[in-house]
Amino acid sequence: METPRAPYSQNPGYGQDSQQLYGPDPTHPEYTGYPPYGSPLDGPAAQRPQSRVDARRIWSGGVMTAIVAALTAVAGVLLVRGVLGISVFAPEGEGAMGDASTGLLAGGSAAAALAATLLLYLLCLGTPQPGRFFAWIVSLATFVVVLQPFTTSADVVTKIGTAAVFAAVGLSIGMLLTPVARGAVRGR
Repeated sequence: METPRAPYSQNPGYGQDSQQLYGPDPTHPEYTGYPPYGSPLDGPAAQRPQSRVDARRIWSGGVMTAIVAALTAVAGVLLVRGVLGISVFAPEGEGAMGDASTGLLAGGSAAAALAATLLLYLLCLGTPQPGRFFAWIVSLATFVVVLQPFTTSADVVTKIGTAAVFAAVGLSIGMLLTPVARGAVRGR
C-alpha cells in the first residue's frame, strides 16, 4: 500500500526530503513541470521586464565628465607645478601652468572621459551589471596610467607629481561615470 502524499505545494524543497534529493517529484499527481514557487522561465518573454538604455543620459553625463576631467588635469598641474614647485608636463622655467603640454593633458583627459563614456554605453547595451565591469576597467586603466611615469628616467619627485595628476583624472572619470550607468539603465 502506498503512503499518502502531501499536496505538491507543501512538499519540502530541493534536498530537504531524503526521498527527493534531485528536485521535484515528477510522478506526483500535481506536478506541472515547474517548481511551485515559480520559475524565471514562466510566462511569455513579453511579460519579462526589458532593460532600456537611455543614451541621452549616458552621453550628457559623459560630456560633463569630460569637462570635469579636463579641469581636474589643469587644477592638478596648477597644484603640482605652482603650489608644490614640482616641474611636471613642462620644463621648470615655464611657470605654474606649464606650456602647451598642459593643454594636451586637458584635451587628452577629456578624450579619455569620452572614450570611457563610449565603453560605458556599450557595456550598458549588452552586459549584465555594466557598472561593475566599468568600475574594474577604469580602475585598472587608471592604475596602468599611474604606473607609467615610473618607467621613465625622470626624478622621483616628478614621477610622483605626474602620477598624482593622472590618478586624480582617472578617479574623477571613474567616480562620475559609474553612477551614470545606474541612472541610464531602466527596467533591470
